[in-house]
Amino acid sequence: MDALFVNLITATATADDMTISGLLLKATPVVKGVLLVLVAMSLISWYIIVYKTAYLRRAGQETSLFLDTFWQSKRLDEIYQVSDELKRSPVSQVFRAGYIELTKLKSGGAEGDTMHTQLNDLENVERALRRAQSAEIIHLESLTPFLATTASAAPFVGLFGTVWGIMDSFLNIAKAGNASLLTVAPGIAEALIATAIGLVAAIPAVMAYNYFVNRIHVLEADMENFGNDFLNIVKRHFF
Repeated sequence: MDALFVNLITATATADDMTISGLLLKATPVVKGVLLVLVAMSLISWYIIVYKTAYLRRAGQETSLFLDTFWQSKRLDEIYQVSDELKRSPVSQVFRAGYIELTKLKSGGAEGDTMHTQLNDLENVERALRRAQSAEIIHLESLTPFLATTASAAPFVGLFGTVWGIMDSFLNIAKAGNASLLTVAPGIAEALIATAIGLVAAIPAVMAYNYFVNRIHVLEADMENFGNDFLNIVKRHFF
């Protein structure tokens, strides 16, 4: 009777420990390390998600405002002044690069009368636009590779914690000499927690990454189209 009473108390105490917080406190050092890595990846990912969402939204708004100003204004110097206030817009930065290069060429002297010189000058403007586009794309894509890394690596990190938890469960079975539920449940629960946190870190990261890639492609297309339009304007009015 006393033995049965002791077993009931032990089972009750063990059941009380079968909570998320209790399992995390009693997890093995390896599983705790896995969980810390996943939590860190998740926190960094959410910081990037919030920051890039606000940045890309602002970039889109300023791009729309700059394009409206560009097509409504007839003076490049006025557009240049407006672009200085729209630094988040990648299109405005592309314009600034082209305008600065065009100003340098036009202030270089009166030797731009030959066809060969004019073609070289036009190529210089085009290269300036391409360099600015590449720099803006690199800037827009900054931080997003971490989201891709989290999306692909977090499930495998969680899987590692899962495998380790199952291994620990089998070791507990061997030590205890029985395969009761109270022996194997903690290790399996730890394994499931690691898997769950891995998915919690990966799912928002992959969704945000796909969204950011789409938004960056839209801005990239805006820069490409604007660069072509700007070159056409330069050809008609300056060369």
